[in-house]
Amino acid sequence: MRLTVLLGGVSAERDVSLSSGLRMAAALREVGHEVTCFDPAFGVLAAETERSLLAAGVGSKPPALAELAELRHRSLSADWVSHSAIRNAECIVIGLHGGQGEDGTVQAALDLAGVPYTGSGHMASALSMDKHLSKIVLRFAGVPTADWIMAPPLGATPLDPALVTEQVGWPAVVKPSRQGSTVGLSIVNGPDELQTAIEEAYRFDDAVMVERFVAGREFTVGILGDDALPVIEIVPAKALYDYECKYTPGMAKEFVADLPPETVERITAYSLQAFGACGLSGYGRVDFRMDPDGGLWCLELNTLPGMTPTSLIPQAAAAADLLFPSLCNRIVELALASRRRG
Repeated sequence: MRLTVLLGGVSAERDVSLSSGLRMAAALREVGHEVTCFDPAFGVLAAETERSLLAAGVGSKPPALAELAELRHRSLSADWVSHSAIRNAECIVIGLHGGQGEDGTVQAALDLAGVPYTGSGHMASALSMDKHLSKIVLRFAGVPTADWIMAPPLGATPLDPALVTEQVGWPAVVKPSRQGSTVGLSIVNGPDELQTAIEEAYRFDDAVMVERFVAGREFTVGILGDDALPVIEIVPAKALYDYECKYTPGMAKEFVADLPPETVERITAYSLQAFGACGLSGYGRVDFRMDPDGGLWCLELNTLPGMTPTSLIPQAAAAADLLFPSLCNRIVELALASRRRG
């Protein structure tokens, strides 16, 4: 088939997206597809550019924070959706992460163009990218998620630490409401650190969440179609599973979780419940923490999870005997099947 992989973009996760997209393109070529790599901010990637990015190990180390903060002020090309690489594709493989790639903007444009694409639709993408709104839906659906409050806009009266003490508690997690890969995220241990962390998060988003920190083990569940992949446990080399740990080989241990069957059943059920409640389709990932008492807390949903060499969905698929080229091909098949049903 003629496939176009969307990658890069203008979010703070641009480098990760380049890594994911290039890897997906190579896998899809391996199974016989004709693949074009297209950056909606800059256009088609030449084969030489693809090779140089791969050789440089793009996405394997975090870019400077100033560079990430600057990206959010840039826009996608105004006419990207009318490019022949988009219009002539039989399916668009979305390898974008964060920002306009994952918030429904790209999906809505592709819907208007009538081009099928992988992953969830524009409404579900927008909902799930917004941590505040998705947590409201999760609570309504009976999926446990930690308490949170939203910080006032920059320039308004700063958030009163007493409200955090009362409604969230310490330590607390301060993070952009519409970013991924822990970009702009901080753990604050008390009132003196709060405003600085909020201002840092505002560098990457226009909405900032202050959430109860859940200590304990971290897990993730990949969803492929109607099925949950094996539960993966994450043990980072540092206290926080941050950008560096996620994308630097050796900075985190990730393995099939050794859990009692009833716990696996519970976390799998919550994952599918969250996925369905937010209207997701195709594939995705749901992240959890388990507290010392065994309570499970949903952290967030990922509608376009990473596909880099250290990413979690490929590891979970491999544990289910699904190699990466077959995983990518299955994602395309799910997109086309969804299109036919629609």
